[in-house]
Amino acid sequence: MNDYAQYEKDCEAIRTTNQQLLTEFSAWLKTAGLAAGTIKNHCSNIAFYVNEFLLYEEAIEAKDGFTEVDAFLGYWFIKKAMWSSQASIKSNAASLKKFYTFLYEKGLIDKQALADLKEDIKDGMPLWLATLARYEDPDEEDVW
Repeated sequence: MNDYAQYEKDCEAIRTTNQQLLTEFSAWLKTAGLAAGTIKNHCSNIAFYVNEFLLYEEAIEAKDGFTEVDAFLGYWFIKKAMWSSQASIKSNAASLKKFYTFLYEKGLIDKQALADLKEDIKDGMPLWLATLARYEDPDEEDVW
């Protein structure tokens, strides 16, 4: 089997696992008392992260994706998602914190991984929003 065929096979297996995780995540959010629209938004954000970004170049499982948040919100999301905005970056950050809290409670990541993710989001947010502003500025030549 060639490398691309193996990559596709790995991605398909990960997408199957991701669907189960998203179903469980939705139920977890409902148990937490969130409104249906909020749950839908969080699940949509996470589906995009785990099924598009984490599988874009490599086949990265959701549980291993906590280290990729800076690359996602600080570059890839801004460049690839036509709907990127300050609000959508903040919304995705909130969804990622909730999702990885869910994965922690499920025992799929450890406490340090969750703490690292939250710190990356806290530290990265001002930089990501500044990068977005430069990206949207037609006079800016050095976006990244």
